[in-house]
Amino acid sequence: MPYRRTPAVQARLDAQREAVLQAAVGLLAERGYGGCSMAAVADRAGIATGSLYQHFANKAELSVELFRRVVGREIAAVTEAVARHDTPQAKVAAVVETFAVRALKAPRLAYALLVEPADAVVDTERLVFRRAFRDVIATQIAAAVAAGRLPDQDPELTAAALVGAVGEALAGPLAAGSAPDEVIPGLVSFTLRALGGHDATDA
Repeated sequence: MPYRRTPAVQARLDAQREAVLQAAVGLLAERGYGGCSMAAVADRAGIATGSLYQHFANKAELSVELFRRVVGREIAAVTEAVARHDTPQAKVAAVVETFAVRALKAPRLAYALLVEPADAVVDTERLVFRRAFRDVIATQIAAAVAAGRLPDQDPELTAAALVGAVGEALAGPLAAGSAPDEVIPGLVSFTLRALGGHDATDA
């Protein structure tokens, strides 16, 4: 008869897995992917390295789950920001501003998410991450075009270009660990102009 975990055992394993992921998030924010070895994560979580392998087969598997955990928080944050605004243009600007502000508040973590060399499986997850942000932006662009508030355009193409441009613009400041004060206002202004509208500084 196959062994079945009791509810108490399963609850303990679930709690241990959550502790592992929280420990890994902390290490990622401090040291990047290079500092998230299986041994380091186990030590931070307060468990034996062998116990960590009960939850994740290898570092690549842990990295993917870690990436998804952190990205999920970022998607939730920009989605909440979108809900606080009325016009599609303001919603798109809110996505860019919220992401940039959060990235610059935790530059080591954001650098790991966006550009730090990592396993191929993490690069695959980065594509999913970019598409998720693209889709949030594209939805608002499509609504603005349909309402006649923006020129006719391919919403997915414009959104993908914005996601790429914002990531590239932040790469340098994230690597340096700081950014000039004008970076975020500049990104918002760039976003509004790229949509085909104008920002508050336009004459």
